[in-house]
Amino acid sequence: MALSPNHSSTQVTEFLMICLPGMQDVQHWLSVPLAPLLVLALGTNMVLLLAIHQEASLHEPMYYLLAVLSLLDIILCLTVIPKVLLIFWFDMKPISFTGCFLQMFMMNTFLPMESSTLVVMAYDRYVAVCQPLHYPSIITGEFVVKAAMFIIFRNLLVTLPTPILAARLDYCSGNVIENCICANLSVVRLSCGDIHLNKLYQFVSVWCLMGSDLVLIFFSYCFILKAVLKLHSVTAAIKALSTCGSHFILILFFYTLLVVLVITNVARKQIPLDIPILLNVLHHLIPPAINPIVYGVRTQEIKHGILKLLKS
Repeated sequence: MALSPNHSSTQVTEFLMICLPGMQDVQHWLSVPLAPLLVLALGTNMVLLLAIHQEASLHEPMYYLLAVLSLLDIILCLTVIPKVLLIFWFDMKPISFTGCFLQMFMMNTFLPMESSTLVVMAYDRYVAVCQPLHYPSIITGEFVVKAAMFIIFRNLLVTLPTPILAARLDYCSGNVIENCICANLSVVRLSCGDIHLNKLYQFVSVWCLMGSDLVLIFFSYCFILKAVLKLHSVTAAIKALSTCGSHFILILFFYTLLVVLVITNVARKQIPLDIPILLNVLHHLIPPAINPIVYGVRTQEIKHGILKLLKS
């Protein structure tokens, strides 16, 4: 139950997530597309991970990076979507104080990790196209391990203060979160204290991590395009670009949704509150559902590995 404003001395021990404030009567119908998408995302990513694990031809650095991406997709799906479906199906709106900040930590950490993984994959494609003779010596299993460690520690160190700063605030005036998830700004608005530091750190950390990732990906593809334009053979150019096709599609889905989400949050006074909330939920579900399908359809080695796994 929400705490009334005149009970400011009572400390909040749990939050209520009402999900979509303007669609309370019909929001349960959103579970119709969300539930199958969750099954699709978890199923396809698990199949992809098993195929990479069992098929010897997929024991290559490029596919290990794809396995890291699939693992992050599974974690993000399980962090957000099951709770959203429980709210839609059974009206299970309460979430514990600890559970809320744990979810906030998981989202703020693993989403930038996915962005960083896309950067490493962009570098992999850059080396494959621009320095093909040096590819086996540069992109190795050791490189993947070091890249994974860098991704973990870089994002952990930068994002950890976000839930810590939010958890140290006093929540005594209300506990109703107008969101489907424990997003940082949605939660800290319920605090009785000063949240300027929380807002500033959220802004700086997001743009430092994901903004820099997007810039690095952009420059990687600029160098790739420059190298492709120097090729005299049209066939060689098409082949070089095709090796980047799947990765480029993943980037489009991931960052397009993210940019639209940022724009809707900036223009929140001009659009209904439900739209950015719904986009935030979909951003944790659509890319994970699409990523393994894109690679499975466009990459012959993965397609062969999956078919071999299903036959066995």
